[in-house]
Amino acid sequence: MEANKKWLSIPEDFRKKLIGNVRCTHCNDVVTITDFIIVDHPAGIMLDGKCKNCGNKVVRVVEDI
Repeated sequence: MEANKKWLSIPEDFRKKLIGNVRCTHCNDVVTITDFIIVDHPAGIMLDGKCKNCGNKVVRVVEDI
């Protein structure tokens, strides 16, 4: 629950940028993350989901400010 509160505290326009700026090692490119869950991470929160292009697992860590 805490991770979701942190995620929602980020302005919506910035959340959209984060969702569209995830590195996929399979595609070797910056992609959009889909079907993600938000989990706690020691540095802040982590988006754990799939690459929109190939479907492989991708993650994005969003550090606390």
